[in-house]
Amino acid sequence: MSKAPSYSLLELASVREGDSVATTLANSVAYAQHAEALGFKRFWLAEHHNMEGISSSATSVLIGHIAGKTDTIRVGSGGVMLPNHPPLVIAEQFGTLESLYPGRIDLGLGRAPGTDPITSRALRRDGLGAEQFPEDVAALQTLLGPLQAGQQVKAIPGAGTNVPIWLLGSSLYSAQLAAMRGLPYAFAGHFAPRLYREALRVYREHFQPSEQLQAPYAMLAIPAVPADSMDEAKFLATTSYQRILSLFRGQPLWMRPPVESMDGLWNAGEKAGVLDFLGLQVLGNADDIRSQLDELLSTVEVDELMFTADIYDPDRRRHALDILSATRTGQA
Repeated sequence: MSKAPSYSLLELASVREGDSVATTLANSVAYAQHAEALGFKRFWLAEHHNMEGISSSATSVLIGHIAGKTDTIRVGSGGVMLPNHPPLVIAEQFGTLESLYPGRIDLGLGRAPGTDPITSRALRRDGLGAEQFPEDVAALQTLLGPLQAGQQVKAIPGAGTNVPIWLLGSSLYSAQLAAMRGLPYAFAGHFAPRLYREALRVYREHFQPSEQLQAPYAMLAIPAVPADSMDEAKFLATTSYQRILSLFRGQPLWMRPPVESMDGLWNAGEKAGVLDFLGLQVLGNADDIRSQLDELLSTVEVDELMFTADIYDPDRRRHALDILSATRTGQA
């Protein structure tokens, strides 16, 4: 690639076992502030519901909180699960955020519910769900764009703010839609790595320029466990392993301390499933991760990498950003 990708972060506001939500969100603020000091480009929050251990359900509220505690980093949704919300409400929320923090807000949109079927039914306004996603995206583009003559439904605030809309996905569907609409695209490789090459290729090959974007712009989200050594990284990674194992088992997703060994905690099938889930994970010290990223980027073209760092100790998690940042400069 002619240009190294920018670095950004995806945050779930994960609750450590025994911690309060207030403590969790204070740690998220400190994490975002440290990322900003290191020059990370974006800090996005993901919408999830009815998941014990994840506190990012009120996504737009957290975006405003993080944006208010930082100065320059872009803050946004990774993403708002649009089937859960009327487009007008999202346009008003993000129009308000853009008015408060001009030039710093991103609106990433997903078409999955981000929850279980029962909670999904409790959230949805009309039962249409993902089937209406293209129409809802178009409605949001209209509501956030300039007011048109005779327009009856207006987002106030929102109209004319032109908050950048991103489409997020883990399959080819959103890649095709983002290309057709001329929108930036983010692939969720942090939990669904299998189709990332094909989705990013489809997006670039079929991209149509738009008022928002003249050339394709693609992001890839991947898990990372930066540490001072590979041994330490492998130890810290067991926090992620335990959480994904809990996800597979339908158990609460509290963030648990790392363990010396996962033996006895998972069976062979579960281990294979967890490692497949984390197929794009990079880990180790700065040199290790730089080498792994070089290998990844030799096979796919992306403009930006968005990292998830599921590390139990808040101090170690912030230090992980120092290590990750060093992979861009060659300074460990």
